[in-house]
Amino acid sequence: MKRRKNLLIIAGVTLLLTSFVVQASMPVPDLLPFGQMKLDMDETEEASQEEEQISGNSVAESVSENDAETAQDVLNEDAIGSGAIFISDKTAEDYELAYERAKNANWGYTNLGIADVSDNLNIRAIAAEDGRLVGKLPRNAACEVLDADDTWAHIKSGSVEGYVSLDYLLTGVPAKFKAEELAVTVAKVTTDSLKVRAEANTDSEVITLVAMGEELEVAAVEGDWVKVLLDNDEVYVSAEYVEVSAELGTAVTMTELLYGQGVSDVRVDVCQYAKEFIGNPYVWGGTSLTKGTDCSGFVMRVFQKYGVKLPRNSRAQANCGTTIKVSEAKPGDLIFYAKGKTINHVAIYIGNGQVVHASSPKTGIKISNISYRTPFKAVRILYD
Repeated sequence: MKRRKNLLIIAGVTLLLTSFVVQASMPVPDLLPFGQMKLDMDETEEASQEEEQISGNSVAESVSENDAETAQDVLNEDAIGSGAIFISDKTAEDYELAYERAKNANWGYTNLGIADVSDNLNIRAIAAEDGRLVGKLPRNAACEVLDADDTWAHIKSGSVEGYVSLDYLLTGVPAKFKAEELAVTVAKVTTDSLKVRAEANTDSEVITLVAMGEELEVAAVEGDWVKVLLDNDEVYVSAEYVEVSAELGTAVTMTELLYGQGVSDVRVDVCQYAKEFIGNPYVWGGTSLTKGTDCSGFVMRVFQKYGVKLPRNSRAQANCGTTIKVSEAKPGDLIFYAKGKTINHVAIYIGNGQVVHASSPKTGIKISNISYRTPFKAVRILYD
């Protein structure tokens, strides 16, 4: 009874104030006659809660629709928005994690750029066409765009920082869409000499060893084992000794492109020529340096330019020339890798502990450390 009395007092004051507003000639929207007002507090609270829930659902639906290309796309979860909070059972920790994931959704880049070229994009020390070369951004490789004007973009990719022509760089939404096509899931080795096995068990044959810090392309995660592509073979490593993440290609430094003294001109030329095709596609059975080739096709075509005829497959190529110690390899020598004791991959040594090779359908022609997997044999076919 007391509650009803208080409500009647409040309603009366409301009507009194309304009359003052009307007298002041101000608009009064949709006032209910006193007799139609609901005075039962339980009903009023229920109506209020219903209205709030409807409002919350409306906002949540709006947020979900508007954020379909952002939060939901990035997080692969329900949309996160102020309205969604009303109907969500997520904890504060969940939201903090979602925020961090959204912040790093562009593969760790804040302003992502992708090289939109057919071969390599020159990175220069200054924003000028005659600027000193400091590196190259291979086709489809990623960079952080630090700043840009109408002509040049200041970028950082891997350990290289410099300027590239904006005409050959995808940015914004086009860069994100392109990156989604290009991102490779890799397993980074976290232990010394990781054993690579033919099957997902410890009794299986050890095919090779991979050094700490090397990255292997992931085909699938299968419980305690990760199926990876070792060049173009599917093999297995223990999930305990790798970190799995999505990565994009980065720039090549000038150190990776240049050679020391004492290397013959023909060796330098062979290596420079081979590296012109970095980023071009891998095609099993292919022999085209531009449209697609496999590892032995790549080596065969590169040396063909210099009048050296090599067999079509890597096992036959390993029987050419002179076998040397891997530690004695010079730029232009061939490095062979094996599955068990069977040679199944070949690369060209380019100096500085690195090789260039047609690796896999996902990564194409690329530069790797010579020990990205255990070298099986080295062969010299160029004689100074």
